[in-house]
Amino acid sequence: MQDSLTMNQDFHAKNHIAFWDAVRRRWPEKFRDQERFVFQNIRPGDRIFIGTGCGEPQYLVASLLDYVKGNPKAFLDAELINIVTLGVAPYTDEKFKDNFRLNSFFIGDSTRHAVNEAGADYTPVFLSALPDLIRSKRIALDVALIQTTLPDEDGNMNLGISVDIVREALKAASLVIAQPNASMPTVAGDGWIGMDNVSFLLPKDEPMLEYIESVPGEIAQKIGQFVSRIVEDGSTIQVGYGSIPDAVLYGLAGKKHLGVHTELFGDGIAELMRTGVIDNSQKSINRGLSIATFCMGRRATYEFINGNPAVEFRTIDYTNNPLIIAQNRGMTAINSALEVDLTGQATAESLGHSFYSGIGGQADFMRGAALAPGGRSIVALPATANRGKVSRIVPFLREGAGVTLTRGDIHYVVTEYGLAYLHGKSIRERAMDLIAIAHPMFRHWLIEEAKRLHLIYPDQAFIPGIKGEYPADWEVQKSTRTGLKLLLRPVRISDEPLLKDFFYSLSEESMYQRFISVRRDIPHEVLQKFVAVDYFQKMVLVAVQEGNGKDWIAGLGQYAVNSDTYTADIALAVRDECQNQGVGAELLAHLTFLAKKQGLLGFTAEVLVGNEPVFRLFRAMGFAVSQRNEAGIFEMRAMFK
Repeated sequence: MQDSLTMNQDFHAKNHIAFWDAVRRRWPEKFRDQERFVFQNIRPGDRIFIGTGCGEPQYLVASLLDYVKGNPKAFLDAELINIVTLGVAPYTDEKFKDNFRLNSFFIGDSTRHAVNEAGADYTPVFLSALPDLIRSKRIALDVALIQTTLPDEDGNMNLGISVDIVREALKAASLVIAQPNASMPTVAGDGWIGMDNVSFLLPKDEPMLEYIESVPGEIAQKIGQFVSRIVEDGSTIQVGYGSIPDAVLYGLAGKKHLGVHTELFGDGIAELMRTGVIDNSQKSINRGLSIATFCMGRRATYEFINGNPAVEFRTIDYTNNPLIIAQNRGMTAINSALEVDLTGQATAESLGHSFYSGIGGQADFMRGAALAPGGRSIVALPATANRGKVSRIVPFLREGAGVTLTRGDIHYVVTEYGLAYLHGKSIRERAMDLIAIAHPMFRHWLIEEAKRLHLIYPDQAFIPGIKGEYPADWEVQKSTRTGLKLLLRPVRISDEPLLKDFFYSLSEESMYQRFISVRRDIPHEVLQKFVAVDYFQKMVLVAVQEGNGKDWIAGLGQYAVNSDTYTADIALAVRDECQNQGVGAELLAHLTFLAKKQGLLGFTAEVLVGNEPVFRLFRAMGFAVSQRNEAGIFEMRAMFK
């Protein structure tokens, strides 16, 4: 067995040598016997481009550094330029400060300290603008270090997992050094180059860099579940990188006919393609194809895209162009952020004065999605950071923070506590919606800060502590007997505008049956009593019909606990156009379920004489109903069996 394995290895080694001998004979000018003869062509002050992310040519970078170690005066004041590095970035080491200075368009873990200590530079720019900046020489390049597939018999090579700005870098640089690597996958699209595009080849087979996210935790999974409610079947999606966007992709496993037009192709997209969730069959442009510009993921993902006819990598000025993105009907951009403030501004690039990542392609895609017919822009983030000590939803972004997304860019913000729709809403409505999905520990602080900053009503009521903590587990999706789809959920502190619309939609008769008086006004002072709820003593349940950012209430049910009798006073109201469609029955059934969980024995209610439908409803639901007439009002008791 061992002899057979050794013979097989020898055979492949001989084939490998024969392959490169043939390439050398055909293109001898592309080879030098030693790396140092290649790097001797670099001059002081040169600007050196390095391939992106997992496509970074590790061998070339290591060889360049070895050359500088052995020849410290070979060149000085060179500028290293890349989008982002996932390598160890040794060129930011203090000992190379006279030789190199890094200028990055996106800050990674390995370069963050250097940037914030002024040992490296960060250039904030929309990634879609980079190719034009290179073409116009506003960002000049002299040298390009890239990684490719092995050349074919005609000398054609493929840029594989990193197309982005590499093609423009090749055109701009006078010295192009390529590392052909047998591990690099071949990807259809704009990644093909020829021998005439490179100056020298330094072949080296080595494993590709991998970008591996940890398995999504409980918080990330909850966020993914909320986002999945927004993403419709047939949508075209873009997803950023990180644990939260990855969890979002896991949450889309039950969707159908999704398409992909994105910057980053990662493990989650590959998995959804394998399972058929992503088939690109309903895309407006590039139908049948997943479009991206670079890939960061595991080796299995590289193997999946290798030669896959359903995947194309295009240059970044195509993938990230908002006008092209906007051509995709139902375009849905899903990205994360470091902080979101109560007015709807978000930063994804800095924490106060400290630079953290970069603009990247986030703004390109969020604006493209906002312009697309039926498009949605979504920011998904955990409610807290630093192990729960810091709220990511804040009154205002910290001083010095870069505003990556403006107040007009974001449609939805999603945390593990729910989703907030901001598009077209006032500052007051935004603030209340965002406070409702903040971590409960920080909601009282946010309310008080919002009052101080005059963002919300100065008398806004709030129930602090566990009694006012929104019970998300009590939400349930239902269909009525007539097929009306509803989300039954407890009222949120942000629901005042929805309740206002609901009450003013009721006819005078419905208002009279509900309030036992014909009142024509439902002012803020009354409405906030419905939304500032002690969930231990009172339950206000709304039956919501969800739309494209425009929810509306079909019905409302509430009860208030009578602690001395272990019963609760109950009231129901249904929007006039939704009456006789089973809304009241669903509200009563869920209220009954919640009341029994609290250990209550039944409901009591004051019902106007003549309101026979209420009695029929309670009897139809199986209640033991008794009633007593007091001056035109029935005092009803409906006990649980």
